[in-house]
Amino acid sequence: MVSRRGRFRSAQLRSLVGKYPRSLAGQVFALQVALVVLLVAAAMLALVVESRYDSETEARRRSIAVAQTFAHAPGLPAALSAPDPSRVLQPLAEAGRKAADVDFIVVTDTQGIRYTHPRPELIGKRVVGDIGPPLAGHVYTESVNGPLGREVQAIVPVRDSAHKVVGLVAAGMKAENVAGAVTRQVPIILGAGAGALTVATAGTALVARRLRRQTHRLGPAEMTRMYEHHDAVLHSVREGVLIVGNDGRLLLANDEARRLLDLPLDAEGRHISEVAGLDPGMAALLTSGRTATDEVHLVGDRLLAVNQRTTDRHGGPKGTVATLRDSTELRALSGRAESARERLRLLYDAGLGIGTSLDVVSTAQELAEVAVPRLADFATVDLADPVLRGDEPTGTDADMRRTAVHGIRDDHPLYRPGRLTSFLPSTPQARAFATGRPELVPDLSAAPGWLAQDPELTRRIVDYGIHSLITVPLQARGVILGMANFWRSGKPEPFDEDDLSLAEELVARAAVSIDNARRYTREHVMAVTLQRSLLPRALPEQSALEVAHRYLPAISGVSGDWFDVIPLPGSRVALVVGDVVGHGLHAAATMGRLRTAVHNFSTLDLPPDEILGHLDDLVARIDQEEAETAAGAGVMGATCLYVIYDPVSHHCAVARAGHPPPALVRPDGDVSFPDLPAGPPLGLGGMPFETAELTVAEGTQFVLYTDGLIEDRTRDIDVGIELLRQALAGHPGRSPEDSCQAVLDALLPSRPKDDVALLIARTRAIPPDRVADWDVPFDPAAVAGMRAAAARKLDDWGLPALAFPMELVLSELITNAIRYGSAPVTVRLLYDRTLTCEVADASSTSPHLRDAALMDEGGRGLFLVARVAERWGTRYTPQGKVIWAELSLPRAGGGADGTAWLDVFGAGL
Repeated sequence: MVSRRGRFRSAQLRSLVGKYPRSLAGQVFALQVALVVLLVAAAMLALVVESRYDSETEARRRSIAVAQTFAHAPGLPAALSAPDPSRVLQPLAEAGRKAADVDFIVVTDTQGIRYTHPRPELIGKRVVGDIGPPLAGHVYTESVNGPLGREVQAIVPVRDSAHKVVGLVAAGMKAENVAGAVTRQVPIILGAGAGALTVATAGTALVARRLRRQTHRLGPAEMTRMYEHHDAVLHSVREGVLIVGNDGRLLLANDEARRLLDLPLDAEGRHISEVAGLDPGMAALLTSGRTATDEVHLVGDRLLAVNQRTTDRHGGPKGTVATLRDSTELRALSGRAESARERLRLLYDAGLGIGTSLDVVSTAQELAEVAVPRLADFATVDLADPVLRGDEPTGTDADMRRTAVHGIRDDHPLYRPGRLTSFLPSTPQARAFATGRPELVPDLSAAPGWLAQDPELTRRIVDYGIHSLITVPLQARGVILGMANFWRSGKPEPFDEDDLSLAEELVARAAVSIDNARRYTREHVMAVTLQRSLLPRALPEQSALEVAHRYLPAISGVSGDWFDVIPLPGSRVALVVGDVVGHGLHAAATMGRLRTAVHNFSTLDLPPDEILGHLDDLVARIDQEEAETAAGAGVMGATCLYVIYDPVSHHCAVARAGHPPPALVRPDGDVSFPDLPAGPPLGLGGMPFETAELTVAEGTQFVLYTDGLIEDRTRDIDVGIELLRQALAGHPGRSPEDSCQAVLDALLPSRPKDDVALLIARTRAIPPDRVADWDVPFDPAAVAGMRAAAARKLDDWGLPALAFPMELVLSELITNAIRYGSAPVTVRLLYDRTLTCEVADASSTSPHLRDAALMDEGGRGLFLVARVAERWGTRYTPQGKVIWAELSLPRAGGGADGTAWLDVFGAGL
């Protein structure tokens, strides 16, 4: 075997050497050496040219730099104006020339007369070159024939302090020195070129040697043997091969191609169009000459994958070569794999696309949208009514409400969302709901149980083209929440078992998301119900303010925002807006505690800063209690804004604890945000609160709000404040109710992410003729005169029925003020929804109601006041205190509540 292989190679070598004096490898070597020499020569020429250009450019740059440096030297303008500039400048120019390594530095006047030169005999003569551009203020470079020979010079203007050109500086080098730099680089360039030629020649030799080793100097006999081997391989492979000439004749067809195309034995040499039995589509492709990649053609009962390329891409004869591969079984297998992959992709997309929100309706709609069109042409979701409310279905009622519908078209005859349907026991939906197992209906037109549900509608559905149905129960934690229905119309084939299993898996995943949304809906409804029960259901009646309010819970849960309107004695009203930090039931419950505390503190009639101080202590105690419990969530503080408005004096007292300031809309429509002391949030402790005093005109609107109105992740808080200002400004006659709606429309999205409480109140004033004031002499004898004055005022107001009880109240309160209080003593009657009597003195001693014994001489005055008046109390002021009592006005029907004082004496007095 070895000897035969040796003889084979020696015969090949003799054949090639005899025919060609130089082998193929030698020719390649000679060609590559010649190419490398040419490239190296071109590179050397380019390097010489570039080096010369770079040297001249460098000479110009150096000349400009030296000339500019010397021209800008301090004292040069002064030296030019000296009596003998050459004596000063010649030494400096020569020293600079040597230091800068240039051939000359010449200083001239504006006429071009030299003051300096390396050859002193040329001083006083005109410089060689164009001095026009430098005199115009430009830097000018040129090549001239100067005293030193061919020179490259740069001329720079010299300016005085007024930027006037007073001289010129020329610096440069002789051309032979520039060329000398290039000449010095030539050996380096030649050496580099020689090295490159050596390396390239060595590489070329290695390539040629490897080529000789790989070709083995094959001869004709060996090439024939190789052709025979290739021909054997060509006819034994399991892939058809066809070669078609440029004239459309079939030049070659291997055995596999003959089998796949059923070619006759004499097919080779014939034109493609003359080959009997060849498929027309395949014949068209073979004669087209175009490129094809894995094109599938149906030939008989086979699916053939065809690839076709031209044969002249590398200089060969023109024509095409085509390969054929039988992909019938592979197509079937890949179709099943693609179908399985598509199902997995659908389930993956369902995991991402279903349950993106904790909303039952949205989740049902996401299920319908994911299923269309990849599983069905139409999808509907029916849920039990309790599920939509967050409750669990009873499991006995088959009534379903259409919750979601989605399809490839919008003109379908299926039930629309919102319709409540009671499915007959014969329908697939009712059977699936009863058994908990899915139902597959391949042909709806042949399903009498389904057709009986609504004969007119079901007939229209069949006529529309919907022919197959899958209904799957939405079941989670053993509870059926509803039904998912998948309808097919576009594809002629009905749903099959594979589609049923896919629908089951898809619905099983969606049912968990719908159940989570249902449970969240229940908890959210409970939390919102709790929060709304803690907020005012109706605002109290009062005359000082016209009030409108809004409360919008966040889509993600409840929060601790609240508002309140609290009537105070003397027809005054307190406005409160607050916000507990955090969300959830804990924040809502804490808000309820704070709101109750505000009501309790307000009954003490304290100023706003003191009320906030009490709230601060309460929040700190709540935080401490929560921190001491194992599961305590902690409140972490709250904010609050407290406003008291007096309709008699138009006086307003405001204090805030870390809350946004209120907006004031004046009667002319102008909007302002008063600069109020901010105060720390409630719960921090350690810092006092301050009350700001304001006086507002009648018709002014107070706008109180929580931070959810103006804050948003997509905008700065200053932008929110400005939007609020724009929504309020310019509408002086707009009611508070309309203002509330305008503010919400301008600042909030359709589904806010944070709770929002908004309170807008327009101030009113009590007419002066319904207020009476008297200064009371500090003498017990003055009581009788005050009773008479009060009785006359009540007659003027048309309230004579209240004269006696009012006189009784005045007598007791004025007597106590004179006996136990301090001067001055004042009395004020206020006629509003009630009749209010206020007695003020300078003492801070608070009266107390006590039960006097039968034989006691005193102690019954406040008891009488408490029995006659509807309410009474004490209010402290910076000047002392005010004792007030309210009497109910007579009824409109004629009877007067004021006569109820008679019952006092019937009670055993």
